[in-house]
Amino acid sequence: MKVAMGQFAVSREWQENTDICIGLMNQALAGGADLLVLPEGVLARDIADPDLVLKAAQPLDGPFVTQLLAVSKGNNLTTMMSVHVPTEGQKALNVLIAIRNGEIIAKYVKLHLYDAFAMQESQRVNPGREIPPLVEVAGMKVGLMTCYDVRFPELARRLVLDGADVLVLPAAWVKGPLKEMHWELLTTARALENTCYMVAVGECGPRNIGNSLVIDPLGVAIAKAPESAALVFADLDPQRIAYARSVLPVLENRCFARPELKPL
Repeated sequence: MKVAMGQFAVSREWQENTDICIGLMNQALAGGADLLVLPEGVLARDIADPDLVLKAAQPLDGPFVTQLLAVSKGNNLTTMMSVHVPTEGQKALNVLIAIRNGEIIAKYVKLHLYDAFAMQESQRVNPGREIPPLVEVAGMKVGLMTCYDVRFPELARRLVLDGADVLVLPAAWVKGPLKEMHWELLTTARALENTCYMVAVGECGPRNIGNSLVIDPLGVAIAKAPESAALVFADLDPQRIAYARSVLPVLENRCFARPELKPL
């Protein structure tokens, strides 16, 4: 599988972000990618106006997603990103969508909301309550995660036990003391401990670190983006997964059952 990571700074204008996403889709397709991963919350953002995620939220049949679906028609490029969707209680849902050939083929509502480091995502967003689905891309199975999810190893392990070869992580990783180290450490750990690929794509710009990366099943960073806007390609090899699982059979050697969501 050839994957492309489309890293950019999200604007407060949804149409501007639409144009950027369309441009990255076209570039990824021209570059032969099977999968394009974009950051978290690509609809609209303004660090001076945190309520914009609510004011700018659109349903999945709204103009933002509709335009991207139109561009996706007639080819096999799978594009993944997260967007904010209106929901009850004057809040939004943070929804990771996978689109291909004019359709939304999978969606996942973010489970773990970022109530940490003096931020509180739950003020404006409601959490999901379902395990993410797997999406097949170029013969490999892809599990869906979003940003803060990476700090919870149970979700990554569950997806891999469900059959994931690749974990995808759209993110808007906020700058701060040790935060770049946390990003690299956590994404590497999730790949290595599950002997799978991790494709982690972060927003860049004044608030976020960028630094998108692909980690292979033995913890090797095979592609990295800088702190600025970029489109980076990487090849994912099923034989590398098979080799990693033969020399490091942690999935076979584990002593714990498959993780489940705790009851409400």
